[in-house]
Amino acid sequence: MEELITDDLPWLSLSILFPIAGAFLVPFIPDKGEGKQVRWFALGIALATFLITVGAYATGYDPSIKGLQLSEQISWLPDLGLNWSVGADGLSMPLILLTSFITALAVLAAWPVSFKPKLFFFLILAMDGGQIAVFAVQDMLLFFLAWELELLPVYLLLAIWGGKKRQYAATKFIIYTAGSSLFILLAALAMGFFGGGSPNFEYTVLAEKGFNTSFQLLCYIGLLIAFGVKLPIVPLHTWLPDAHGEATAPVHMLLAGILLKMGGYALLRFNAQLLPDAHAQFAPLLIILGVVNIIYAALTSFAQRNLKRKIAYSSISHMGFVLIGIGSFSALGTSGAMLQMISHGLIGASLFFLVGATYDRTHTLQLQEMGGVGQKMRIMFALWTVCSLASLALPGMSGFVSELMVFAGFVTDEAYTLTFRVVIAALAAIGVILTPIYLLSMLREIFFGKENRELVSNTNLVDAEPREIYIIGCLLVPIIGIGLYPRLVTDSYTASIEALVKRDVLAIEQLKKPSAPIFRNKNLIPAFISAPKIE
Repeated sequence: MEELITDDLPWLSLSILFPIAGAFLVPFIPDKGEGKQVRWFALGIALATFLITVGAYATGYDPSIKGLQLSEQISWLPDLGLNWSVGADGLSMPLILLTSFITALAVLAAWPVSFKPKLFFFLILAMDGGQIAVFAVQDMLLFFLAWELELLPVYLLLAIWGGKKRQYAATKFIIYTAGSSLFILLAALAMGFFGGGSPNFEYTVLAEKGFNTSFQLLCYIGLLIAFGVKLPIVPLHTWLPDAHGEATAPVHMLLAGILLKMGGYALLRFNAQLLPDAHAQFAPLLIILGVVNIIYAALTSFAQRNLKRKIAYSSISHMGFVLIGIGSFSALGTSGAMLQMISHGLIGASLFFLVGATYDRTHTLQLQEMGGVGQKMRIMFALWTVCSLASLALPGMSGFVSELMVFAGFVTDEAYTLTFRVVIAALAAIGVILTPIYLLSMLREIFFGKENRELVSNTNLVDAEPREIYIIGCLLVPIIGIGLYPRLVTDSYTASIEALVKRDVLAIEQLKKPSAPIFRNKNLIPAFISAPKIE
């Protein structure tokens, strides 16, 4: 891999360690228990972390280079082959920026938190460093440690500040995610010790090891399960609606804006990049699973009467496009998957923040108990409308561009037969049709449905506050900016995506197996498909 090592500040290490160090200072902030001083301190740390990541991008990152940049390496536990190795490329740099941006807004969204504020903001800041580490580390064993680091804060944020079923939701989350993480550890150890000699878990070393196809298939299956839980992929998704159903608004923003993207990033980094032969055989499965995500979650969201769960299933549906993009063998489709992760991170965070703000006023999540509040909350209605239009992929918004790139990239991907492409595109289009139906009907029911007189007469039913308008405005600026000029983001990762796709296409060409009908390349057959040869 092409590599650029700079002599600049250790930007990435600083972006990881600074919020974690800030978190450990939180208990020493003088505060009367209401959180007024702590929240300002946490906001300052989160904003400083965001500026550090911006500084890393502005001073040390060159989008035209496909390889690793901003590299930092320190020998940590040499006997175990574990090094502090961080760096960034096109797959990680945009998500590092997204993480620090969403976390800063989540801290601002947590302004009303008054119950155990020090512990709350300690966990938020610790998560900030841990999630940036997931995208920045370049050592698979270190990646596993960073992946595990963010589990405990999410568990506590759900278990302490969640709703009535918070213990159930938090326990289900930790069982699913911690249990699936064992597959990451097993795969990391297997790949690091592969070939004998001293173990080494660095991505650049693993990429050059030349794993045989059988070994790749085993690792791919384990990693697909682990990352499929976090993405999430149906049927490994059931923890997400429960977690969202009990979470508070800032935790919603972190779950939808960052946590789900960790699964998509890991699929690109490990399954597609480090295991290209296995990816060439499993890519059709990813596409089929993506279609299942889109249709199943859209239909389920359509039937939900709980506002949080409706938006949660909508998130699962939108992540199906990420799977289709990763499963395609075109640079356009894979680039669309990357943009969809960024776009959904922004849109999902905005919608879930509005869910929390609406609940604070109505004290209900049941759609049938809402209605007729549009006249008293006109600004809130406008914010809901714009964010919902972004979610349903209105032209001019980031969601439209990302989904269009995925569709166009897959439909023009000649690795698959025309029949397979048409069938998949037609099925995925069902989700595109359902999305505006359930989102617009949701808006109608909340704001202009049958009037709940008791709710409408409530004096606490106030319109959007300046802080809330500011948070949504900060999210809408990149959503609309990307929608109008996608190159604002796509240029930052195009070189890395093209190198990744080139590696996967080369793996297809080198496989010497009978062909399945969905592929034009006669040297490739998915391991899970039994079909006659193409004549």
